[in-house]
Amino acid sequence: MRVSLEQAIAELKNGGVVAIPTETVYGLAADATNDSALEKIFSIKQRPADHPLIVHIGEIHQIRHWATTFPETARKLALAFWPGPFTLVLPAQDHVSRVVRGGESTVALRIPNHPVARELLLKGDLCVAAPSANLFTQLSPTTPQHVENGLGHHIPVLDGGACQVGIESTIVSVTADGKWQLLRPGMIGEAEICRVAGAEHQIKPAEQHQSQGVPKVPGQHALHYSPHTPLRLFDNRQALLSAYAQYAERKTACAAMLIGGGNVPDCPTTTLPDQPGKAAELLYASLHDLDDLGAAYLLVELPPDSPAWVAVRDRLTRAGAI
Repeated sequence: MRVSLEQAIAELKNGGVVAIPTETVYGLAADATNDSALEKIFSIKQRPADHPLIVHIGEIHQIRHWATTFPETARKLALAFWPGPFTLVLPAQDHVSRVVRGGESTVALRIPNHPVARELLLKGDLCVAAPSANLFTQLSPTTPQHVENGLGHHIPVLDGGACQVGIESTIVSVTADGKWQLLRPGMIGEAEICRVAGAEHQIKPAEQHQSQGVPKVPGQHALHYSPHTPLRLFDNRQALLSAYAQYAERKTACAAMLIGGGNVPDCPTTTLPDQPGKAAELLYASLHDLDDLGAAYLLVELPPDSPAWVAVRDRLTRAGAI
């Protein structure tokens, strides 16, 4: 059910949920200060209650309402990457709902870089929690049609067109003393974060065991971002082609998603550009299209194991987890 901006604001202020566009994926939004509204998100998505939600805010000064501290490291990151596909995890104010926090002592915040989302937040004077508008562990939506196909036409959807980034935000935790750690990869990479926050302040994986623990954030579940059709992942094109030949001998229907040029299997195939940003933008839409074909398996060529491709590899690896 498509709604106008005014209708979306009214629905959110009345304790309802609305699927809203962001530059990353469509989010299932609810007023972040309304526990009964937030619980609707968990019910609709069938999401475990201990999974925190990301709060979308309209302006940087609103951080003070949600976080107990805004260390210089976090301030530098916010100024560099907001609005944009970047989430900060900070120590939470006591009044912040445990539903938003998933029981954690931290809160996740970001300013989205989408004109419709920004207008909703600013015009409506709203802060909204908005995880991806899909059932838990399933493919994230990047168009209004994806939302309706996954959650049903009764869900109000604010149409903002297709998402331009296409995968979920980078998530970085910053402690009160200014140390940071990368919790979920996204299209803002670790090297960019190091340039802004300083590599000397980064908590390395080996140090995490000595700290007070790693905050729980969205996207850490082993199986996530997954289509209904089982995925088979391959590190190179030749391995995929060899597997396809075996499936073809058994007359098993397959479809394939490839990265860049080269030989292709004789089955329905989507080829993503060999540029990380463009591939990320098209990733979920391509998987949605292939999933609709009803094949027995989706054969997926993984991109190179390099820093530029880490976010796309992360999403595909979790999508193909068994």
